[in-house]
Amino acid sequence: MNPVLYWLLVVIGIGITAVALILVAALLIFVERRLLGLLQDRYGPNRAGPFGILQSIADALKLLSKEAFVPPFADRFFYTLAPILVASSVLLSFVVVPVGPGLSWAGELNVGLLFVLAMSSINAYGVFLGGWASNSKFPLIGSVRAIAQLISYELSLGLAVMGVVLLAGSFSLERIVQAQHIPYIVLQPLGFLIFLICGIAETHRLPFDLPEAENELAAGFNTEYGGMRFGLFFLGEYMGVVLIAALTTALYLGGWHGPFQPWLAVPWFALKTLLIVLLFFWLRASLPRLRYDQLIAFGWKFLLPLALLNVMVTALVGLLWK
Repeated sequence: MNPVLYWLLVVIGIGITAVALILVAALLIFVERRLLGLLQDRYGPNRAGPFGILQSIADALKLLSKEAFVPPFADRFFYTLAPILVASSVLLSFVVVPVGPGLSWAGELNVGLLFVLAMSSINAYGVFLGGWASNSKFPLIGSVRAIAQLISYELSLGLAVMGVVLLAGSFSLERIVQAQHIPYIVLQPLGFLIFLICGIAETHRLPFDLPEAENELAAGFNTEYGGMRFGLFFLGEYMGVVLIAALTTALYLGGWHGPFQPWLAVPWFALKTLLIVLLFFWLRASLPRLRYDQLIAFGWKFLLPLALLNVMVTALVGLLWK
């Protein structure tokens, strides 16, 4: 194929994928609101359209029509850059996620898992910049909390996936899925739990939404944001939930492996991902927010030692098995 045509098709495909992910995030916002209404025995959105199905579209129109206001005391460049970093880092992470055999934009990238971890760190930079560049008290506290939260779970998250890497012998997400003749949740139950808990903290979801704690920090690191700048933060959070769910599926739930292969590979991957997303929504309706010091203590005193233990046991069993 002509290289120019090839790269043109790749760019078009990535654009279509980005639009599809944004639409999925908008749909998930509606699904979460309806589900929270059901779980908390109250009405969910029911005004805009049948069953409130147009609520997300109404929210998007509201954000698009708001004035693009920059507070006079903010650092304009970093204030504008922060939400772009948050949304773009999550979108770029989907490039290496295989939803079927050979179905990922980056192909079989041998450092795909490392790429996702690197993008998650850039996401944290965006959150920190959002609070710092606002030059306001509560956003700054929220951004400092985000960094403290990051160093409390990021190391545990990296160590949790090391057990999977040891079993598969590769950092390629596609090879990890291909190696799962038995889903790694069976062989790595502790690693799965640690990764899931750290994923909840990564996406700032309850009970770990301390950077945005409404009853303490107004709205946290994004307090001074409005319009589509706030919308990008919001979008990045929901796309992050989908990303963590997709990674959990690829790393621990066998990815696209399931019955009626290969015809139902992509739907099977999507179904597993959706179930993890619904679990995130369920936890939000069920658990209270942890205190700031409780999260730090939990990350350093429990998650990190357990993640180290999981890596050592996996390495030892693998060595003895060989």
